[in-house]
Amino acid sequence: MKKRGLFLRKALNNATAACAFLATCAGVVFLFWILYTVISMGVTGLSWSFLIEPTKPYGIPDGGIANAVIGTFLITMGAVAIAVPTGMLGGIYLAEFSNKSRLGKTIRFSANVMMGMPSILVGLFVYTLIVIPTGKFSGFAGSIALAIIMFPVVLRTTEDMLSMVPNTLRESALALGIPRWKATLALLFREVRSGLVTGVLLAVARVSGETAPLLFTALWSDSWPAGYFTQPTANLTVTINEYATNSPYDEMHIRAWGAALLVTAAILVLNICCRTIFREKKS
Repeated sequence: MKKRGLFLRKALNNATAACAFLATCAGVVFLFWILYTVISMGVTGLSWSFLIEPTKPYGIPDGGIANAVIGTFLITMGAVAIAVPTGMLGGIYLAEFSNKSRLGKTIRFSANVMMGMPSILVGLFVYTLIVIPTGKFSGFAGSIALAIIMFPVVLRTTEDMLSMVPNTLRESALALGIPRWKATLALLFREVRSGLVTGVLLAVARVSGETAPLLFTALWSDSWPAGYFTQPTANLTVTINEYATNSPYDEMHIRAWGAALLVTAAILVLNICCRTIFREKKS
């Protein structure tokens, strides 16, 4: 095979580098454009009453999103309580006990498939499994839907982190007579705690902006989220959807931009925390 000349190879390399640089610049430009739009439009809707008052129909003054903020917190924390323990237990099994078994490979493959599953399918699944039999939308159903989305992220992160721990640490613990489960929880988890926290935060950030699953499960409400287990529960993402797309009034659109700014700020803070923790782990 005839080798390409040095000039042609350098030209191809420079062209590839230039295309990559331009693509990166385009992505950064669109990112800051989106952030600028959300911040500039969202600031106009922020006020003290906006933060402490519940959502109200058009025409009623001093409408806010306090109930949606609380509802989002309850739904997200419910999802964390369901997905994190089960995901970590699954990750422990894959990393420590599966020994490359067929069952472990099946679980790993299924988790990878779940990570790419459209969230609206998860919402439809939970709607069929819980909402239809009970006849009620609820924040708890929303938590289950978000937990299903979070579960594979936590599971794979836990497995990857535990797989990075040297086997010598396991062998030393077992040689001292420490049970396998205790060595995993007391020693291995301590070694990879930063990575585990990062994985949990990434999973939370993954579901923070989900709307479709909550449309099928938690739905939406103007009331305070007192009926988390039995009633539709207010949340930020569905509130944004309702105000921005289903209302023709500018006042409601401004409230939607304000809620979008809060969601964006929350996700940004979570990502900054992930980057900070990951940087500390590397150092």
